[in-house]
Amino acid sequence: MESLLTSEKMQTLLQVMANSGIERAANGLSEMIRQRIVMTVPTVSVVPISSVPERVGGPENMVVGIYLAAEGDLSGHVMLILNYQDALALVDLLLEQPEGTTTTLDPLARSALAEAGNLAASFFLNGVAAALGLSGRPTPPAVIVDMAGAILDIMLITAGQLGDEVLLLESVFQRAERQLKLYFWVLPDLLPLRSLTGESN
Repeated sequence: MESLLTSEKMQTLLQVMANSGIERAANGLSEMIRQRIVMTVPTVSVVPISSVPERVGGPENMVVGIYLAAEGDLSGHVMLILNYQDALALVDLLLEQPEGTTTTLDPLARSALAEAGNLAASFFLNGVAAALGLSGRPTPPAVIVDMAGAILDIMLITAGQLGDEVLLLESVFQRAERQLKLYFWVLPDLLPLRSLTGESN
């Protein structure tokens, strides 16, 4: 397995990808709800895949995931993750309801999350592609509500053999006084990234 931690150049490139992607995602969500959304500068970590569920409360913690893949010059896999309670709060924000109104993810709530997650993930990928000067086309999203460990297993099965590391981005999504934590699990194809840093191995 090629490690993402190959050099300082790669780390700089990954941070550029994260910043540009998160900024685009915030802009896309702002347009969707017609209110200003701010996302903090993401914390970028390269972690063992097996440790990822612990970052969102443990493998048995209920979460909501929106998965999509990227095709083209920039290929890879992205999963947008929210803790279940944050997902409920996001539905209230999207539907312009008082916080606490949504208590279960009924079909309307899931539809709102699917639209928002698809928009955020698509804008994220577009931002990364633009920052790198590459083309990338997102696939249709899949929305999953399950335990964090189970969602990670689904992503790995879908993504195929990817090794034992994942790029983990953590950012806080904020509108006025509301704050929600978002996680992007990113499994990029390293080959085009290595060409941009001048690395061949």
